[in-house]
Amino acid sequence: MEFGQAHAAALLDGSRLIAESCARAGADVFVGYPITPASLIYGYASRRFPSVLPAPDEITGLQWMAGLSATGHLPVGATSFPRLALMVESINMAFMMELPMLIVLVQRLGPSTGTATAGSQGDLRLLHGIISGGYSLPVLCIADLGDCWRLPPLALQTAVDLRTPIVLLTSKEMVMTQRSVDLDSLDDIQPVQRMFHDDSLPYRPYAPGDRETPAFLPLGNEHHQVRMTASTHDQRGILQHSSAEALANTRRLSAKVAGNTPTLYRLDEREGATTLIVTYGITSGAASAAVERLKLVGKPVSLLVAGTLMPVPPVYYDIIDRYTRVVFAEENLQGQFASLLFGARRPTGVTLVGDVGHMVKPEQIVREVLR
Repeated sequence: MEFGQAHAAALLDGSRLIAESCARAGADVFVGYPITPASLIYGYASRRFPSVLPAPDEITGLQWMAGLSATGHLPVGATSFPRLALMVESINMAFMMELPMLIVLVQRLGPSTGTATAGSQGDLRLLHGIISGGYSLPVLCIADLGDCWRLPPLALQTAVDLRTPIVLLTSKEMVMTQRSVDLDSLDDIQPVQRMFHDDSLPYRPYAPGDRETPAFLPLGNEHHQVRMTASTHDQRGILQHSSAEALANTRRLSAKVAGNTPTLYRLDEREGATTLIVTYGITSGAASAAVERLKLVGKPVSLLVAGTLMPVPPVYYDIIDRYTRVVFAEENLQGQFASLLFGARRPTGVTLVGDVGHMVKPEQIVREVLR
């Protein structure tokens, strides 16, 4: 089934929706290195992107994405933990150089190579610490097939607006499981809007502008010198040890992400509910089913599905504080999202439902709520 044909419904997986959505949004090059369960995105992108570059290894792939971004392209890559682990230094480089790109991270069971064909929600702690110094990458999370279509354009626009790498988090079941999709229900996608520096004005590569973000010019500009560097630098891109201007530039990197990452979430608040279920990603389906089952037995429960995972939106705390009991449901053993919000010590009344090697089931959440 190809998009654009006159069919109201089709069997599609999340991989195809993500690849198609990115292409329609204006991503112009996909850099691929095959890894299960992200390889289907690579396969679909190879038929839809204007350019596809098969990288010989993971480090080269991220370096190519950085080079393409620096020259004005909008690159996308898809990977899983074993490959992401090798990209960490290059992601830090792209973060410091302020290069827009999208990394689709398809989670699978770990540790190490784990099981390539088993899903998980185990990479959030890695993403939380992936940038040296504790800086945050924007991380948005796909909760259902609709998000596979809606979120890539928003992620790409955010990457461009903030000049930053951004991670779109998903999991094996979301990208590999086919479901019936009403094609008529998919909204039109508008290409990402890019603004470049006005060549008639003086240019400093790292002078802050709107959203604390410097105006962008690709390398090779004919009118201005464009410097891009991954070391501590001033507004001109000149390496400096710890001058006031250079440190202010480094602080700005944190401020632009914290202050301008879009806040995405879905909140279903039920009248009379004193318990809130908090979840994200693939587990949101089980959580929604649990809420409906609890309603049938006369137990109203509210549901928060987090779409923005990093940086943590303050509104999540405002919502959580309205409830005497909070149950976090996620497909890992540690309660990684709960620990991201509360640290190693969870508040009284906050409990976890988790699993490893299997998706969290609605009945597991129901049992915890009724316990």
